[in-house]
Amino acid sequence: MKLSFDRSNGEIDLIIDGLLQQTEVNHPEMIRQMILTALKAGQESSYLADLKLMRTTMKEMRYTNKIFAPYRDRKKVTIFGSARSAPDEPIYQKCVEFSRLLAERNYMVITGGGPGIMQAGNEGAGAENSFAVNIRLPFEQDTNPVMVESDKAITYKYFFNRKVAFLKEAQAVTLFPGGFGTLDEAMEIMTLVQTGKNPPIPLVMVDDDGGYWEDWFEFTRDSLLRRGLISGEDFSLFSITRDPVEAVQFIDDFYRNYHSLRFVGDKLVIRLNKSLDSGHLQTLNEEFNEIIRPNGSMELSGPLPEEKDQPDLLPLPRVTLDFNRRSYGLLKAFIRRINSF
Repeated sequence: MKLSFDRSNGEIDLIIDGLLQQTEVNHPEMIRQMILTALKAGQESSYLADLKLMRTTMKEMRYTNKIFAPYRDRKKVTIFGSARSAPDEPIYQKCVEFSRLLAERNYMVITGGGPGIMQAGNEGAGAENSFAVNIRLPFEQDTNPVMVESDKAITYKYFFNRKVAFLKEAQAVTLFPGGFGTLDEAMEIMTLVQTGKNPPIPLVMVDDDGGYWEDWFEFTRDSLLRRGLISGEDFSLFSITRDPVEAVQFIDDFYRNYHSLRFVGDKLVIRLNKSLDSGHLQTLNEEFNEIIRPNGSMELSGPLPEEKDQPDLLPLPRVTLDFNRRSYGLLKAFIRRINSF
């Protein structure tokens, strides 16, 4: 029989309902749709490799959620950089200092679990404040000695699942100098934030004495901006510093008042740690009117009815706005302005 996500599957729906009752799952309607998705995939695909990919993806993401779930209340910073940086190099020691400072401020770090900058990030924060999301490669990237015995180390088969973990769980991303992989991650997170597919987060590039990220900045300005391939507001997506103390301060400052955001229909809801007043709202309207849709508005607000699914966040004050869903670089500047009050 052809399966449907609505309740037109007869006995199959009853069987699934009975299974959900016996297993006492959370959010049963969501799990029901996942079960139907698996059954529909089994009906529609006879190609075993496709089914293996779907199966392994779900297993890897389930395990990712299991490992990270106990630490939802702590902010996390994902650290990228070269696997070839040696412990005696200044940039390695700079990363150790940076991650140590993060741990002192109750952040946790997420690295790729390998050598070089990944190991430096885990070393500075300590295994108790670290995650390692490794990848299974033909030439075997072993988990670094800091994390090899940790219960917060995950090894993935698929790069795309690993990439999801790096960003889904992070409240900030820091990039040290690195090769193709580091540049890939830098471009990906900027693309995701620029297009609204990832919430605005601090993206901090920690430079070496040779000006690795300064060279990258000049290329971006001279080859991309001047050709009109990006806009000036896109430079709000990242910050560059050589100072690990300043790098940590960038992250701290981003969450000084800003807490998080979500869309409710077409309305952007920005949740805050402390209330703004009418004067602050007037300033925001005057300085950032261009991020509002035509005939839209910006208001101080409490929680919207649709936010009841996040009860722990209901007490937070809010700013709601009719965001144009285009100016994400300016949205980061908007958040920084909120943090200045």
